[in-house]
Amino acid sequence: MRIMNLVTLALIILGGLNWLAMGLIGLDVIGTVFGGATPARLAYVIIGLAAIWQLMPGFQSLTVGEVDAERHLRHHS
Repeated sequence: MRIMNLVTLALIILGGLNWLAMGLIGLDVIGTVFGGATPARLAYVIIGLAAIWQLMPGFQSLTVGEVDAERHLRHHS
């Protein structure tokens, strides 16, 4: 579970940096790296799914605390 959390966090950071580049200089780094519309679109879907994955401990931390939410995810995998 820890590996999945690290991977999804890295993808979310990558997506955020891509949005920063788009906002500041109009450069879509992910689209440029992955080329055509289909590969870039797949990359965006994967980053979006990573964000959904990270929502689980985020919502749980609202009710049980951040550390307990993370522990809960580790014990149920």
